[in-house]
Amino acid sequence: MLTDTQCRTAKPKDKPYKLTDGKGLYLEVKPNGTKAWRYRFSIRITDTTKESTFAVGDYAIAPRGESDEDALARRKGRRFTLAEAREERLKARDLVKQGINPARHRQLLRIKQQQDNATTFEAVAREWLALKDWEDITKVKRLEMLERVVFPKIGPWPIKSITPAHILDVLTTSAKKNGLTVAAAAKRSMSGIFELAVSTLRADTDPVYPVRRALPANKTQHKRPLTTDEIGQLLRDVERHCGRHETEIAFRLMWLTLCRPNEAVEARWAEFDLDAARWRIPARANEEA
Repeated sequence: MLTDTQCRTAKPKDKPYKLTDGKGLYLEVKPNGTKAWRYRFSIRITDTTKESTFAVGDYAIAPRGESDEDALARRKGRRFTLAEAREERLKARDLVKQGINPARHRQLLRIKQQQDNATTFEAVAREWLALKDWEDITKVKRLEMLERVVFPKIGPWPIKSITPAHILDVLTTSAKKNGLTVAAAAKRSMSGIFELAVSTLRADTDPVYPVRRALPANKTQHKRPLTTDEIGQLLRDVERHCGRHETEIAFRLMWLTLCRPNEAVEARWAEFDLDAARWRIPARANEEA
């Protein structure tokens, strides 16, 4: 078996040469001074046994005082000490025992990671919004909210990497800056987006669920009803209104039908049957923006 001193002091020669550690692991020393870990293995494919070599990574000397974060980054860059290379050999051997080529396994993991990185929260959010059977104005309002409140926080992130802590940060920040109503809308939207991501195998869980009750309930503050005198004054003020004609008509429509403001301004002529004195409001018009 190799020692770290042997690995560290190995000098380059005119041709590549090997320093064998055992059980298939060896250190290849190249003429340019590069030292690379290799794992030689045999794998059975159908009825034949094939010899192959797995490029584990480069030899590395762990700096004194190296932090756990730095060590993790170094290993992600495939730079391993002798002890770490032995651990990688064990992982590769386990794959070989299952009939899996470790080189092919690494390639598939890399492709999957690239796909995960390309699947950002914002990309899934826009897809989710496009699938909704909502009026255009409703989609615009929802997108504006996401762009203002959610995307700046987690929009560019791979959706699979988002945790409940990230969601909680979005919610608490939104509640402070925009109020509980907006925070609640953001929570519902994010949960819907993650529902789509989970159902299409682009996320494992909905991170909104664990923090769904983190904010206090948004209690609706109802306006007091107008008195009879106040109603009369309001109608007289409308009669004297000198603004846009459309505004007056919209008000009269709301007054006569008790509809919502958005239902009045988004109404279409096709919804009215004047002969029957009937106005049919599409259900989707009531979707919350």
